[in-house]
Amino acid sequence: MTRRRRPTLDDVASAVGVSRATVSNAYNRPDQLSDRLRGEVLRAAAELGYAGPDPTARSLATSRTGAIAVLLDTSLSAAFSDPALSLTLDALARVVDPHGHALLLLPGGASGGPPAARVLTAQADIAVAYSLADGAPALDSVRARGLPLVVVDQPLLPGVARVGCQDRLGAALAARHLVELGHRRFGIFAASSRITPGGGPVPAGSTAVFHDTRERLAGYLGELEPTSASVVVEEAAGLSVESALTGAFALLGRTPRPTALLCMSDQLALAVLAAAGQLGIGVPDELSVVGFDDSPPASWSSPPLTTIRQDLAAKGRIAGELVLRLLAGDSVPSPAEVPVSLVVRGSTGPA
Repeated sequence: MTRRRRPTLDDVASAVGVSRATVSNAYNRPDQLSDRLRGEVLRAAAELGYAGPDPTARSLATSRTGAIAVLLDTSLSAAFSDPALSLTLDALARVVDPHGHALLLLPGGASGGPPAARVLTAQADIAVAYSLADGAPALDSVRARGLPLVVVDQPLLPGVARVGCQDRLGAALAARHLVELGHRRFGIFAASSRITPGGGPVPAGSTAVFHDTRERLAGYLGELEPTSASVVVEEAAGLSVESALTGAFALLGRTPRPTALLCMSDQLALAVLAAAGQLGIGVPDELSVVGFDDSPPASWSSPPLTTIRQDLAAKGRIAGELVLRLLAGDSVPSPAEVPVSLVVRGSTGPA
């Protein structure tokens, strides 16, 4: 048997009686053709079995892959279980998709981001670093390749496009709310930030490798220290539900138990609510809990979660706009930060 030849753009052009450029425009620049002519081209292509221009050939001709490498600090399973990350990436994708760009997700490993070798070989036109630790080796690979870079949240790099949120202000608003309710025994629940490998109590004076952890901790303590409140800090071992629950039980098992917990994400706060329910601790009668992000589950948890709201969709949109600007050759704009606000719900009450 002879293998059937794959139809080409020339075959479609010959069948319709138009030029190769006209067939190409039907796929790549449809606004250049009338609806009638484009319809004729696409019908002829379907009859011939022509699926469209070869993406590999197109990338060779344009020196563009159409891919945006998104560098994550976590596994994909952990990433997709985080509503804040999902909302941000969805908004980013909605901005870049109409321009022919797609997201290439590179999951993180033990080094705090994707393996450097994987970034070196990724076929992408630009990189987006999503909440990476300071000094992540993947960023060295981005620099070595000369790829444009957009940072979402962290790390802070000179001369690099970035969008984040007002982490320190948000944390201060959360702590101030609880102080005004009369609380003086506090627990701070930090996301996995490698302060203490494997999670656990955080020693005084420790420094996190994540900018947002440092900023939120500074915001909390800036409000709490003048009140002479007692404060303990616990770090989650990871981003999974199990890791968060382990840290939550550790905080709630302290003697004396904190009357208020400041959680650096809604995911951690929801784990605290679950742990408190299992231990029979009433929220907010015996324990007040504040999260950070205002992700969708915060409003339907039991009780609904008091939290710090950041506009996650706006953050993703801004990141997408930064990507398009850099790909168009624009200069690097000044860093942007989305505002934050306190959303009071049923998980906080008087001490």
